[in-house]
Amino acid sequence: MNVKRPACAAPALETPAPAASQTYSYSSLCHTESDSTALAEEVALAIAYNGISQAVMLVTPTDLDDFIVGFSLGSGIIEDASDIYDLQLSGSGAAQYAQVTIANRAFWNLKQQRRQMAGTSGCGLCGVEAVEQALPDLKVLPGAPLPPAEWLDGLRQRIGAFQPLGQYSGAVHAAVFMNSQGELLLGREDIGRHNALDKLIGGLIRQKISMTGGLVIVTSRCSLELIQKVLRAGIQTLVSLSSPTGLAVQWARRHNLNLIHLPQKNAPRVYSPALENQA
Repeated sequence: MNVKRPACAAPALETPAPAASQTYSYSSLCHTESDSTALAEEVALAIAYNGISQAVMLVTPTDLDDFIVGFSLGSGIIEDASDIYDLQLSGSGAAQYAQVTIANRAFWNLKQQRRQMAGTSGCGLCGVEAVEQALPDLKVLPGAPLPPAEWLDGLRQRIGAFQPLGQYSGAVHAAVFMNSQGELLLGREDIGRHNALDKLIGGLIRQKISMTGGLVIVTSRCSLELIQKVLRAGIQTLVSLSSPTGLAVQWARRHNLNLIHLPQKNAPRVYSPALENQA
């Protein structure tokens, strides 16, 4: 039986920004030849909330507004995009700065987190509070049907259209969104796998794209942090091109997240829900 492949919405692709990749010359180890190639760029992005420095992240210098929104939500700093009142980006070259104004409620929660993490240096291991932050108490999803198998047919090749920087220079991860009709709508890239997912979630929120019934594809390995980010965003299905960790599977099952691994040469593997829970 011939299965009709879902339509793939044409992405609005642009030539990678000069800041995202630059050409560098190189020579062979034996100096027998020389050439040049494009390499992905990275910058240090310092993020401050309400004037208080929070983090410095190494990121690919594209879609930084999307990244800030996704990072703030995925890290639990805000509960909703409406908690961000203003966002100002500045800086040049390898040093970039983000000044973010957030709601008083979100800022109070952030200060409590910072206070809990204080004083743990020098102990060799993080304290109890830091462990609790690494394993937060997140809401269980309502659960959603698994996507039709044909949605994943040829997916590795199809998402290439959403990886212009990766195809041009390599060295970057991608996160791509597929809507409830099986259409690929939006993709983001970054040197960091968490950053790529943050950018995608931020892009979906800022463009007001409904995540209901859709799924996210990540090209990187799937560890716990990625699970937590999609849970906080309310995304019901995560497809990973690399194997998940055991802890990622445990959390996906515990929180009703559909977790699917798409091996390079084998059929998709559904890790969550567990086999006994599948109809």
